[in-house]
Amino acid sequence: MANVVVYSTRVCPYCVRAKALFDRKGVEYQELLIEGDRELMREMMELSQRRTVPQIFIDDHHVGGYDELAELDAEGKLDELLGLDPQPMPEEIT
Repeated sequence: MANVVVYSTRVCPYCVRAKALFDRKGVEYQELLIEGDRELMREMMELSQRRTVPQIFIDDHHVGGYDELAELDAEGKLDELLGLDPQPMPEEIT
């Protein structure tokens, strides 16, 4: 399984959504809370080139924030990045 790191804060609703998505998939992640930790915030900004949370990394791949994570999931690409068995797509209703 992939190594997942989520830079977040306690009050960020997008952070909550990202972590909930990982929880639904049964994926463990390391949460790094940047609030009040200038060094960790600086690390996140250097790695991601962004100032907002969440910033999500899967292995060495910078996913981005929640919107990018949700888009990968909707496109069926997230499970592969996470090293999960792909979920079958629901059959079309005819």
